[in-house]
Formats: sequence, C-alpha cells, structure tokens
Amino acid sequence: MALKPQVIILIGVSGSGKTTIGFRLSRVLGWEFQDADDLHSADNLDKLTRGRALTDEDRRLWLKAIRQVIIGWVKQGRNGVLACSALKAGYRKTMIEGAADHVRFIYLKGDFALIEKRLALRRGHFMNRNLLASQFETLEEPVDAVTVDADHTPDEIVAHIRSNLSL
Repeated sequence: MALKPQVIILIGVSGSGKTTIGFRLSRVLGWEFQDADDLHSADNLDKLTRGRALTDEDRRLWLKAIRQVIIGWVKQGRNGVLACSALKAGYRKTMIEGAADHVRFIYLKGDFALIEKRLALRRGHFMNRNLLASQFETLEEPVDAVTVDADHTPDEIVAHIRSNLSL
C-alpha cells in the first residue's frame, strides 16, 4: 500500500526563515520545494517592493496558484515543502482546500525584535522591511500548526520538525 503524499507548509512573517528552512528540509527529505513568493504576480512584487501591503484581492490569484501547486503534488503522489507567509487562517484554508488531509503546518514564530534584526541584514529581497509591523498586525497565529521558535539555528529547526512529524 502506497503512503499518501504529504505537504509541509512553513508559515510565518517575512524574515522568520521559511525559505531557508523549507529548502533545507526538502533537501534532507528528498521532497519537492516551492517558495510561494515565486508565485506572486509582477504587480504584487512591485507593490511589496514599494512598501505597500497587499490586499485580500491582491492575494486571491496568488492563493489560487499556491493551491494548484499543493493539489498537483497530491494528485501526482509527490511529497512537498512549501514556504508561504499564510498570515491569516482564511488564507491557509483557501490554500489547502481539497488537500487538507495531506497538509501539516509548521509555524516559525519569532518576536518583532528578532525578525526586524534579520530584515535589516537581508539584501536583495523584494519585501520592504517597513511592512513588518503590518505583517505582525495581520498575523493570525495558527492553532493547528507545530510551532517552532525561529530563533534556533536552521539545523535545529529542521531536526525539530523532523522529530515532531516523525520524518
């Protein structure tokens, strides 16, 4: 009997480590990796670069594209790791519609000071660090996720996730 495909979605504010952890975790597990930032439209990226927060309408097609990636992995029997802010419960629900029983959320939780420090050191990323406060204001902390302290090293975080999910 084949195991059902699994999708791990790393969520949190910008700078929490989603892409770094997601990439490492996917390599360790030999799973597919997708950064949801790569699915944004050019208009959304431009807006974020200019320091303007996205509206729910701005996110509508983006969330649909994320859902298509998840559904594609599941239909093809492939495991995947997705890095995505998914700040609101409604966004998370939309993303996993039709595949919820295949998905586990990992919430990379960090306080404002830690994330602000990381963003100050970040170079070449489209996300304007002036949006950090709005991200924390928008964040609806998940109740259905494994919560991991973002202040740990990437290797410690990956090990914690693997242990918690028995991978």
